[in-house]
Amino acid sequence: MIKSFLSAALIAGLGVAAFAPQSARADDGTINIDGRVLAQSCKVENNANGTAATINVHLPWVYAPTLNAAGSTTGDTAFPIHITDCDAALTSVKTYFSGANIDTTTGYLKQTTSGGANNVQIQLLNSDNSAITLNGGDATAQNSKPVTMSNGAATLNYVARYISPQGSATPGAVTSSVQFTLVYQ
Repeated sequence: MIKSFLSAALIAGLGVAAFAPQSARADDGTINIDGRVLAQSCKVENNANGTAATINVHLPWVYAPTLNAAGSTTGDTAFPIHITDCDAALTSVKTYFSGANIDTTTGYLKQTTSGGANNVQIQLLNSDNSAITLNGGDATAQNSKPVTMSNGAATLNYVARYISPQGSATPGAVTSSVQFTLVYQ
């Protein structure tokens, strides 16, 4: 008797569930997806094997008193990033800088030499001398200027220099590094 009662209750419950109203369903929007497959990636000068390129920038030696106030700069040194063998569909390129040496407060490169100069960082600039804010979340937020590509090639010109974020630098070695990623359009 108990088994019959349970079976009847189970069947009744399933029957009610079958006739219960379903939640309303409507399309709320559309997602359009597009992209492009390129024939090849650009080559960074001295990067024929597809490995990460290394560009060495040698700042001039300067006297500590030239960095005696917050925001003082010296030692402007131009350097290029040359790219070649790019897909013809690419029209412009800019650079996104990243890495552990970026000071998230100042947006400059931190000094990485143990026992080196104090109160000295490295600032990067575009070729028009506008500051690149390295703590920006993408190339646009960093103020990285796009360069038009011509015949599958481009040269991105930058400047590196010493900067004193808080005033009165002390003498010593200065080293730092930053990774770069080319952003194509």
